[in-house]
Amino acid sequence: MGAAGKPHPLLCWKWPWDPFRKPQDPQNPNPCGTLESPWLFQSLHNLSSLAVNLFDQAFSLDPARHGSKKTAPLSREDQGEAEHRALASALASGKDATVIEFYSPKCLLCNSLLDHVLELEARNSDWVSFVLADAENERWLPELLHYDISYVPCFVLLDKNGRALAKTGVPTSREHVTASLSHLLQMKQP
Repeated sequence: MGAAGKPHPLLCWKWPWDPFRKPQDPQNPNPCGTLESPWLFQSLHNLSSLAVNLFDQAFSLDPARHGSKKTAPLSREDQGEAEHRALASALASGKDATVIEFYSPKCLLCNSLLDHVLELEARNSDWVSFVLADAENERWLPELLHYDISYVPCFVLLDKNGRALAKTGVPTSREHVTASLSHLLQMKQP
């Protein structure tokens, strides 16, 4: 129904830019009323556009459309800055302990320990924070010297005030490193 109570014609001969027309409805300046389609056609249109979008996403080869957009890797400076922010955040979290893992991206043993470290972090997340530190990044040089890091992987246990309590020994095997890390966590576990 229109503003005056009569139905809109099927065909509208009035132009919206006509200078002699009088607006009937201030919210809808179109002289023919609302040009919306009936609700049945709108819902069919919505369903069809949803189906087309889902089909397009499912069969698209563009990784950006799947949400797995590949971002450019961080520069060495940005990565070091992000790792330092992670350490500051871990120390400010108020947890009982923080473990810094000094690693090298080229170290196969370091890479093989990633899943184990993530599992330990998830299991003990209520009292300890884990932070990764790239030992090849110059930004970590003061910490490397302070904690006397001369091998990777090396885990350093810090208390909630940031004081070093212990570190793991020279890695000889994956089992040796995992046992050392477990012992390190048992030292401070509440």
